[in-house]
Amino acid sequence: MVLVLGLAVLGPVLWGAAAEAVDTDNILAGPSSAHWAGTDNLGRDILLRVLVAARLSIVLALLAVVIAVVAGLLLGSAPFLVGKRFGRLLSATVNIAVAFPGLLLALFFAVVFGVGATGAVLAIGLAGAPAFARLTQTLVAGIAARDYVAAARVAGVGRVRILFRHVLPNAAEPLVVNATIGAGAALLSFAGLSFLGLGVQSPAYDWGRLLHDGIGAIYVNPAAAIAPGTAVLVAGLAFNLFGESVAKGLGVGAGPLAVLPARTESVRRPETAVEEVRSVPSSDVVLDVRDLEVTFPGPVRPVRGVTFAVRRGEALGIVGESGSGKSLTALAVTGLVGDDGRVDAARLELLGHDLRAADTPVRRRTLGTSLAMVFQDPMTSFNPARRIGGQLAEVAIHHQGTARRAAIARAVDRLAAVRIPDAGTRARQYPHEFSGGMRQRAMIGMGLMGTPALIVADEPTTALDVTVQQQVLDLLAAIRAADGVALMLISHDVAVVGDVCDRVLVMYAGRIVEDLPATDLAGAARHPYTRALVDAVPDMSTDLDEPLATIPGRPVDPAHMPPGCAYADRCPLADAHCRAEDPPLTADPGHRVACWHAGEPLPTPRAADELVESP
Repeated sequence: MVLVLGLAVLGPVLWGAAAEAVDTDNILAGPSSAHWAGTDNLGRDILLRVLVAARLSIVLALLAVVIAVVAGLLLGSAPFLVGKRFGRLLSATVNIAVAFPGLLLALFFAVVFGVGATGAVLAIGLAGAPAFARLTQTLVAGIAARDYVAAARVAGVGRVRILFRHVLPNAAEPLVVNATIGAGAALLSFAGLSFLGLGVQSPAYDWGRLLHDGIGAIYVNPAAAIAPGTAVLVAGLAFNLFGESVAKGLGVGAGPLAVLPARTESVRRPETAVEEVRSVPSSDVVLDVRDLEVTFPGPVRPVRGVTFAVRRGEALGIVGESGSGKSLTALAVTGLVGDDGRVDAARLELLGHDLRAADTPVRRRTLGTSLAMVFQDPMTSFNPARRIGGQLAEVAIHHQGTARRAAIARAVDRLAAVRIPDAGTRARQYPHEFSGGMRQRAMIGMGLMGTPALIVADEPTTALDVTVQQQVLDLLAAIRAADGVALMLISHDVAVVGDVCDRVLVMYAGRIVEDLPATDLAGAARHPYTRALVDAVPDMSTDLDEPLATIPGRPVDPAHMPPGCAYADRCPLADAHCRAEDPPLTADPGHRVACWHAGEPLPTPRAADELVESP
């Protein structure tokens, strides 16, 4: 981008006079050491004219982008200012304009405004306005529904001030990215109009005009057309790639991370008191997590003081209702929490590597090869436009520096290892050509492209039928047995976790409320919430004449955490002590539980309902 813009600034200064020099003795000459791209019908050096034309081509394209951005902002913001009735009319008009191809609109406006550079700038600018307006409409509509905009309206702030103070600043990043990428499209469109004779007119010239002049002699001197065509291509790519770089740059470190309040000792949970209880020999530990917290703007802490360790070859299950913090714990471990979230921990190590360290190639390689993530829905995790084999091979190419041919061979081998039949053929297929179970096995195969010491499986069997569920679980068990890989299985299905895992963490409201061996889950659970989860799963002995067991009430909102035990309002054993003080996680390394009434017998269902409903 710097080179392209530098050429636009310096080109006419350095070569302007030489590009206009007429040499009648050298008309329509082919490429030579004196004229690398030959000469035109007046003997002028074509390459020098291409270099000089950079200024006019880029300036006109940028002027067109400015017109598109201004017009798009006006059209896109107008529905917010003028009200619903007239706003719907404007939105419909923009939607109709978006339906037409941009070049077709540009040709229409070029005829309206007339032939020449001015008409072409207006034509391309107005042709690009509908797409920018549509993006602006979408962003403004989404931001206008936020609570802080509603608060400004209630406070009596006018619509114009809300738009410029609250709405547009929060939509600036995608608008800037779209405008930057749009400059490349405007450059190509301008070259197209000039090539058709509707843009820059002689004696002025831009790249499109030079391409128009050179195409007539393409069979005599191809370089006359190739030189301006290459300039258009390179500059267009420069703008587009620069736009993508701007998008990545704006996404790094953006968001409200900087305004999140720093943690203080006053918000640490009682679990920190037993931090050293889980200490195990470092050679045996795959994942060591101490006092993990995840914070979002608000501040909201959906994960609060979670401490656990996963040993080599161990299967650890994490269960709990939706919103209990299971998946966020996994995302924090794998470094996948979004830019608006902050991860804090006293210790967060994978195979001795500190995952809290700065993002470096070594850290990315560790996460990419020593940790495998199996997502809940592989259909949305795989890229639908790329073949399965290529996506698996990307792991080895990127993290291990493997040659592409060897990486593809490794991908086929890993697909075969996860029991996908005819792996060589399947590697050349797309995700939509796989069944749900095959996609899930392919996702596991992607994790096995490295040498994972830990597999994090987030609801890996949710969308599968029971037969395929068992196949996936059997596959994970076989991988553990063969290579000593540790497994962290997140699930709502208590029965599955109890059958597959060695140890179970029960989470509620972002905390671990019980940590127990899987063999104790059915008969020796001590926390009322754990026992309620187990009772809510019917089995072959469940009385079909009785209503199915349920947990009364709803999970707490992480943004409004009550004092004391978060489960107190739903617990049949809760008393005033529970509602006033949050119980710590006990220090017993074999069976930890956070409850003031751990192990006490639960009342009968009828009595329990009366206790929960009582104030």
